[in-house]
Amino acid sequence: MSKFEKTWSGKHKGVADRVREALRPKVKIRERIDFAIRQLNIQSRKLDIALASLKEKDKHYYNKILDALRMRDRNRAILYANELAEVRKALRIINQAKLALEQIALRLSTVKELGDIVVTLSPAVSVIKSIRGSLSTVLPQADEEFSSISDLLSNILVDAGQIGGLTVDFTTANEEAEKILRAAEEQVEKEMREKLPAVPGVEEAEKLRF
Repeated sequence: MSKFEKTWSGKHKGVADRVREALRPKVKIRERIDFAIRQLNIQSRKLDIALASLKEKDKHYYNKILDALRMRDRNRAILYANELAEVRKALRIINQAKLALEQIALRLSTVKELGDIVVTLSPAVSVIKSIRGSLSTVLPQADEEFSSISDLLSNILVDAGQIGGLTVDFTTANEEAEKILRAAEEQVEKEMREKLPAVPGVEEAEKLRF
């Protein structure tokens, strides 16, 4: 089991248990929102651990590609390039999820009225569900906790709507969710272009020969 797999599978009380406590009727909505923010921040930190591990793998495979190309072993270089592509796919997905979580937590920290809660939580629920689906392909061990957070936000949304007699505008909520995800995706793509070296081809490798 890798380091970041253990991060989600420890013996301590799980998110699901803490969410059930937060959903008790006596817990006020503001307290539940604060709890949700804490859970989002916890997941964001766990994603940081996963990212650190993947960045080490990225560096490892990149160097392996260079070594293979220096030895004119194209088949081995292709093999490592495929591995690197999978690592960068995971980096992209997890980075996007982390940025989206941070944006949701920031928005929740500013809500003050019931109407604000409904407007903010509606797209947040959609974003969490989207993140959960994407992460399941690269970080399946995180699924349970993201499912619990999704349930928590959904229940807060329902209760806030009932208390304030408010309804959810799903069209607007979905559009806002798309904006959050698109902004995160664009930022991740920009950062990856700037920070991760391109995979060298044969011509570049020839220049690296001793």
